[in-house]
Amino acid sequence: MTGRSARELVTELQARYAPLVRPVTERPRVVAQLGQSLDGRIATPTGHSHYVTGEADRAHLHRLRALCDAVLVGAGTVVADDPRLTVRAVEGPNPTRVVVMSRDDLAPRRHLFEDGAAPTWAVTGPTAVPPPVDRHFSLPELSPAAVLECLSAAGIRRLLVEGGAQTVSAWLAAGLVDSLYLAVAPVIIGSGPTGLNLPVIEHMDQAWRPAVEAFDLGVDRLYRLDFTVAEG
Repeated sequence: MTGRSARELVTELQARYAPLVRPVTERPRVVAQLGQSLDGRIATPTGHSHYVTGEADRAHLHRLRALCDAVLVGAGTVVADDPRLTVRAVEGPNPTRVVVMSRDDLAPRRHLFEDGAAPTWAVTGPTAVPPPVDRHFSLPELSPAAVLECLSAAGIRRLLVEGGAQTVSAWLAAGLVDSLYLAVAPVIIGSGPTGLNLPVIEHMDQAWRPAVEAFDLGVDRLYRLDFTVAEG
């Protein structure tokens, strides 16, 4: 973005984050984010992923957090990455942090549960007991639809589904993601986990063909895939 005027930068950011600045009148607006290599990998076979994408993508991710009321991750992401899920690379408010967990062996010594930087909520199955959090929701089942309904009732209007890849894929498969931000880095990893794992299709006419917009993102290329356009 070097050499661009402030007006040009504002115009680009408005276009990039258009789904999040429109009013929300129906169910919460859901966006998801993934960063991957040219060959669709999100980490090495050992799980090392810091960092697949560049610094500009991390700033973009923090901006997404600042534009959303809540950011959601699965318990596996908390175990693997110990994320803060706060806004540090750009200016803006921290979102409420939501952990969806079906197990109760998540150690409390994690940033989310100790730093006090933002409210932390846990959404669990009927038997799981989370570490100390600001708010705990116990649901009969943890389908994306049930979790979204719960968060909507709690006042969340814009939700970022950040990870991990299994969680993002589940929300996409459920048809609940309005827009997916997919950052592609100019690197080939060659092996390791992939970002999206969706239900098997047999014919190309069953493939998803969302509306796509592309944006420069430092050394990376950012694609916004719009699956639905929420009312508003």
